[in-house]
Amino acid sequence: MTEEIIIAGFGGQGVLSMGKILAYSGMMQDQEVSWMPAYGPEMRGGTANVTVILSDERISSPVLSKYDTAIILNQQSMDKFECAVKEGGLLLYDPNGITKPPTRMDIQIFKVSATEEATKMGNTKIFNMIVLGAYLKVKPLVKLENVIKGLQKSLPARHHNLIPENEKAISRGLEIVEKVN
Repeated sequence: MTEEIIIAGFGGQGVLSMGKILAYSGMMQDQEVSWMPAYGPEMRGGTANVTVILSDERISSPVLSKYDTAIILNQQSMDKFECAVKEGGLLLYDPNGITKPPTRMDIQIFKVSATEEATKMGNTKIFNMIVLGAYLKVKPLVKLENVIKGLQKSLPARHHNLIPENEKAISRGLEIVEKVN
């Protein structure tokens, strides 16, 4: 099993963190992993994406042009990466800020209203964990307990008090993801 994933959005949405947590989760399951971020010079608001590969076999290269899964969090990323999903692959997106939703019929499309849900939950910083939960519902590649270990590994110790809130966000994402086609 090899899963090649692109997570793309604006800086500040937790794109790189989500990828790092997925990579750590794969490591906890003794998988081979690759985590390759790409971002502009802006701190927040610029584009950011990360390629994550989870595999049971050695990974020959972290550089990809086609993906099994694309997790899309803004329109610029939709425009750039919708066509890069392999036939039969998966595209998961947050509809907030998406003016042209995905139209491909040869892939599975799911949406999760993570921005709206994070606002309802009173903390917009958990947005990315809602998205991660939605992804894990659709493709349960890593076990939830390993995601929590990944959170512990990637968050600085001073923020470990936020892990229960992140767990709730992941659980909420598992509940609210919707199949589009």
